[in-house]
Amino acid sequence: MSDSITADLFSALNILVLERLDFGLFQIDGNVPNWVEQFCSQKFTTGMEILIPQKNFSFLENFLIDAEEFWQRNSDSKLTSGIWTDQDINNTEYHFEAVAISVNNRKFLLIETLDEKYHEKQYIIQKARENQLIYQQWLKDNQKKDILIHCIIHDMAGQLSGMNGCFALLEFENLTPKGKERLEIGKKQSLQQEILIGEILDAFSAEIQSLESFTFDIDKAPDILNSIQDVITLSKPSFILNNIRLQLANNTDINADWKVVGEQSRLNRVIFNLVENALRYSPQNSTVIISLQSDLESILVNVDDQGVGIQPEMVENLFNKFSQGKYKSGKSGLGLYFCRITVERWGGKIGYSPKPEGGSRFWFRLLRPELRRS
Repeated sequence: MSDSITADLFSALNILVLERLDFGLFQIDGNVPNWVEQFCSQKFTTGMEILIPQKNFSFLENFLIDAEEFWQRNSDSKLTSGIWTDQDINNTEYHFEAVAISVNNRKFLLIETLDEKYHEKQYIIQKARENQLIYQQWLKDNQKKDILIHCIIHDMAGQLSGMNGCFALLEFENLTPKGKERLEIGKKQSLQQEILIGEILDAFSAEIQSLESFTFDIDKAPDILNSIQDVITLSKPSFILNNIRLQLANNTDINADWKVVGEQSRLNRVIFNLVENALRYSPQNSTVIISLQSDLESILVNVDDQGVGIQPEMVENLFNKFSQGKYKSGKSGLGLYFCRITVERWGGKIGYSPKPEGGSRFWFRLLRPELRRS
């Protein structure tokens, strides 16, 4: 450290260079940076021996314990203290970082003031945090828009399916020639809308997350039996048209408490998606049965069909986005995905299991509201 250029360089970098002579005893090497005078009443000069820690350098006390262990190992690496803050004799804050190193069996302690670097680094960190918050808000806003688009389109598709079922049943009525003409016009317009909705759903590729609010207040919680009854009523025309029966299990206690954690409209949509899925894979003259089971903690819903079942290679990805069965086409593959993210968002579970006698069982389980509230 006797080289004058090296000494001037360390001084210009605001680095105080101390060589360890003994435990707590150091010698000043090179030129002394100006900031040192702000912490010491005495004047320090090159070659002076000083004791650390002492009053003026108390911020080094903890670091020197680790530095002593580091120097004993004679490591070729370096040990850094991390940034800390201390005040000078005028109560002005400074930011420091110390480094312990060994060079040619000599032990050195380098102390650097980081005021400009510190503030620059803090500014960068702050801007990064602000940008991260802006980005997260942007993601959240886009997710909400995606959810809204998906829900609107999926609701339109569900209602349109019911309308098509009614149109098909009207064909068996004794209509006047004018009525039949208008029925055909309605069917064509409905078909065009169905094609449009299918195209929109097929193009819908943004990540969907069920972020909307829901309730676990027992007084406001949705009744899952009411949702099932509503879905059965709205879906029956489509089932009748396909010569398939849709019914609630005969052993259902309609007077029991069937309230669950969730939100009524989206709960209806979850059930409708599972029922619509069962309709698509059910043969004629078969029955789709919705059953309910309850315990102290939760309520289980089963939707059983008598279809061909799900091929084993499809089961793992069944509830993922854009997943579809092998034998049916024309759907977007978002219905079961919506069910999963919604049920899981509410703290529930959803799944599929093949029925031993043939067919499929889609099920989901939701918690009772009073348990979530506790």
